[in-house]
Amino acid sequence: MKPQENFSAGVPIMDAEAIGRALRRIAHEIIERNSHLEGVVLAGIPSRGVEIARRIAGFVRQTDKANVDTGVIDVAMHRDDVGTRRELPVVHASNLPVPLEDRTVIIVDDVLYTGRTVRAAMDAINSFGRPARIQLAVLVDRGHRELPIRPDYVGKNLPTAMREQIHVRLQETDNEPDAVWLKRE
Repeated sequence: MKPQENFSAGVPIMDAEAIGRALRRIAHEIIERNSHLEGVVLAGIPSRGVEIARRIAGFVRQTDKANVDTGVIDVAMHRDDVGTRRELPVVHASNLPVPLEDRTVIIVDDVLYTGRTVRAAMDAINSFGRPARIQLAVLVDRGHRELPIRPDYVGKNLPTAMREQIHVRLQETDNEPDAVWLKRE
């Protein structure tokens, strides 16, 4: 991979091509594990999870000619640290196709770390209904779970130190070339 720019002295981990391959692979795995794709909803967590969900849905459509619904699931008011933060969280509108009963909702996010965001997403989804099952797709799993949460679909496993951070940049959300960076603090 060729570094596209120096993202504040970060180390480039994935470029646009690697991200595309990872999301294409996740789409294939979703097709293999879900026989009824019309019942699948890709629920992206703002902001990058929404774009990743959209891209995965596009790869599913290209591969299997099936349309997979996408939606947005905001977790801001469902986080367990909402009352302890110095600043109020930015709230985005959630938008899921309902009813969710008898459907598989796949939560989509860019980076999985402690698992707390995913727990909040599950709480938010339950406010829309009770899906048949919930799965999890992430572009990067960096480890360090605080909750017993495991992704079903992973683009890249990247064990990190606690003092490191993973930054995902996508053209649509950040107006920067697609890339994943590792930053050491």
